[in-house]
Parts: sequence; structure tokens; C-alpha cells
Amino acid sequence: MEYVRMVDFAAIEKSGAAKRLTQTLFDHTSGAKTCSIKCITTPAGEGSPAGLHVHAFDQIFYILAGTMSIEIEGERHDCRPGALIVFPAGVPHRNWNGGQEPTVHLAFNTPLPDPAAPFARSV
Repeated sequence: MEYVRMVDFAAIEKSGAAKRLTQTLFDHTSGAKTCSIKCITTPAGEGSPAGLHVHAFDQIFYILAGTMSIEIEGERHDCRPGALIVFPAGVPHRNWNGGQEPTVHLAFNTPLPDPAAPFARSV
């Protein structure tokens, strides 16, 4: 088990955030039993690949950089660094970067998503 995992900020900078970049920090392939954790960079103008969608698990985002816009239960919020966003299982939501700079966030999914099941379902 690798007990200390580092976000690859050099890869984020190298990409120039010209494309969506996902770094898996913890999941079923690395010993996770209860959750998965990813660091995701979203360029300006991009967002949820599934649009408005739901998950079979809770999804929690922690914003590290940029401003992420979200829609949940028909309400829009603009979330800045330091914001913790909670998308409960089964609740329709979407997220996007409507700003001019990339967003960087940690995405926690719990319980651990089943790798054999679809990650999200569009609504």
C-alpha cells in the first residue's frame, strides 16, 4: 500500500490545462475499499462530460484553484478555492468551468464506485 500520494502539479502545468486532465490518487486498483479520490483539472469552457447526471454514490469536490460553477436541484453556485461541494447519490447535478482559468479540484466518491458499473447516468 502506498500511504503517501502526491498530486502531479507538474503534469497539470505541462498540459497548460488545454484539456481535461484526471489523476487517480486512490481507487480499487490501489487498495481502496471505501472510496476513490482523483485530482481533476478542467479547462475554461469545459465541464461534466455527462452534462446533467446522477451517480449511485456520493460525490464530494474540494476546489483547489479556479472557480467551478455547479447546478444542483435547479440552483447554480459559483465555487471558489476552499469550497467543499457535496453531490449526494441520486441527486441530479452538473459542473463546468465558466471562467477564464482552469479549475483544479479533488473528487471523492464514496462508497467506492463499482468499476463494472457505469460511472454516471445522464438525466
